[in-house]
Amino acid sequence: MLTITVLQQQLDWFKRQLFGRKSEKQLIDNPSQSSLFGDSLAETKAEEPSTEVKGHRRKSNIQRTGDEVNDTGLRFDDTVPQKIIELPLPEMTEEEASQIEVIDYKETYRLAQQPGSYTILVYRRPVIRHKPTQTLATTPAPEAVLDGCYCDVSLLAGLMVDKAVYHFPLYRQHQRMLDSGVQISR
Repeated sequence: MLTITVLQQQLDWFKRQLFGRKSEKQLIDNPSQSSLFGDSLAETKAEEPSTEVKGHRRKSNIQRTGDEVNDTGLRFDDTVPQKIIELPLPEMTEEEASQIEVIDYKETYRLAQQPGSYTILVYRRPVIRHKPTQTLATTPAPEAVLDGCYCDVSLLAGLMVDKAVYHFPLYRQHQRMLDSGVQISR
């Protein structure tokens, strides 16, 4: 009976070593066994003075160098083709149409991937003014795949296929985008 409990303790110890916490700190199973370093190490750690580190703030007026994300959210040069997609006004009667005036267009940019190239999709949405009430309205921007993302679904799918199927590392995909004229953060 004594050997079964000893073997069970050994098995439990091996399981803890194999499946337990992965750190260099070892738990002492036998409390009667003394530490190799004694308690002096714990005392020296407790005696160390604590120092406070002053926090910092970012400057609110950061000077742009031209390499940051601009107002469109994407950085690309003139060599990247753009495809403009006009979003229509909501359907209205002739009487309602005479009451509005298109005063501007809002543009939303998305980076799309086509076989062998990248394209910027520009969604142009008219900003209209209702003449009698002088209120402004616009068509909502199309939903992004991920919140705050400037990628089209075609780009995300292409990145995942290149990474998972063709084992193409992300840094090489990033280099390919830079070579195509699209500057994004790695």
